[in-house]
Amino acid sequence: MRALSVIRGDATEPQAKGQKIIAHVCNDLGGWGKGFVLALSRRWPEPERDYRRWHRERSKNDFGLGAVRLVQVRHDIHVANMVGQRGMRTGSAGPPIRYDAVRRCLTALAGHATKKGASVHMPRIGCGLAGGKWERIEPLIVEELCARDIAVTVYDRG
Repeated sequence: MRALSVIRGDATEPQAKGQKIIAHVCNDLGGWGKGFVLALSRRWPEPERDYRRWHRERSKNDFGLGAVRLVQVRHDIHVANMVGQRGMRTGSAGPPIRYDAVRRCLTALAGHATKKGASVHMPRIGCGLAGGKWERIEPLIVEELCARDIAVTVYDRG
């Protein structure tokens, strides 16, 4: 089992050699325009383009809570768009984060990372606009990724 590594830095600039996957949580409404996705879009247009197309064509694909799509942005970097939040606003149903969907996303992500021999890099997923609590997200990452011997680095903005 690998330890979860937390460092100061930018998750769009992963600090590792070899294949890397940058993971983040998306909503199930097709909305892309606030939070970490802005940093991704400033660096690469492909993740947003793919996410919007995936959502638009959802009647013919697997788009929905718990789904993951990898988008290659460089020869050694993929972005994992993970659908782990219902809607975009906190309301009567609580914050948009769906921990069960995040777990399913992380399980799928583990399969992708293992197949590619990739390390995983992320901000504190689900804890910004999705309204999740790190105390609930971190154990999911440890159980689904670190326990499978996948190197995971979480980036805190300095």
